[in-house]
Amino acid sequence: MERKISKKQKGVPAFAYSEFAPKSKDYALLIPIINEGERILRELERAAAACVGSWVDIVLCDGGSTDGSTEEERLQALGVNTLLVKQDEGRQGAQLRMGIWWALQRGYKGIVTVDGNNKDSIEDVPRFVDKLREGCDFIQGSRFVKGGQAVNTPPVRLVSVRLIHAPIISLTAGQWFTDTTNAYRAYSARYLLDSRVAPLRDVFQTYELLAYLSVRATQLGYRVCEIPVTRAYPKTGKTPTKISPFRGNAELMKILLKNAVGAYKP
Repeated sequence: MERKISKKQKGVPAFAYSEFAPKSKDYALLIPIINEGERILRELERAAAACVGSWVDIVLCDGGSTDGSTEEERLQALGVNTLLVKQDEGRQGAQLRMGIWWALQRGYKGIVTVDGNNKDSIEDVPRFVDKLREGCDFIQGSRFVKGGQAVNTPPVRLVSVRLIHAPIISLTAGQWFTDTTNAYRAYSARYLLDSRVAPLRDVFQTYELLAYLSVRATQLGYRVCEIPVTRAYPKTGKTPTKISPFRGNAELMKILLKNAVGAYKP
């Protein structure tokens, strides 16, 4: 299948796309990836086994993988609806912006996002869709609320989320959230389309967009909630993450503080 090109627009990076099937659901699942290898393939296999594709159209937001994990025939066989491949600057924030733009252009009523490293309970996607249908505009997945599970969480991650990240985000939002680094979440289209939110801006290059969208909903009076999910780290081996221990965490702290003073408001 020949990939088509979407040229760079204001707030949206240039990207190539392979549309394996037309829009068929009211909601889309956006999965940002880059060189996730077998992890994303195992995650998609789990999604297929749980019939996730009967609830959402699955869209991969690739940052430019070179490991062979985005071979198109295999993705189609695993139920992927569309593959977007960023051809521009930026990291996770840029990948999510191209996915959000794609979803809004296609007319989805909302989106669910989840990491592509096979740590999250992708089987819980229907819970997010149910909450979107009930009228929630921002749904945060949490391993720390009743029914959620935190499996093999590295101690430093546990401390940083519970004692630093969550309190700062919650203070900024004006509402308590328990698992604020977790990218397993959902947003309504009306929230994303609000001009007072404006997620399609080039300022969101790395992890700024996740922090910003976590707080902007309650600041504007949108309906928000948390639902239980599972996040399981491997028992042994390298922790699957794109955040470096020192530089990456320092960058996250800078983003948190800028977010707290309203630096990302339009």
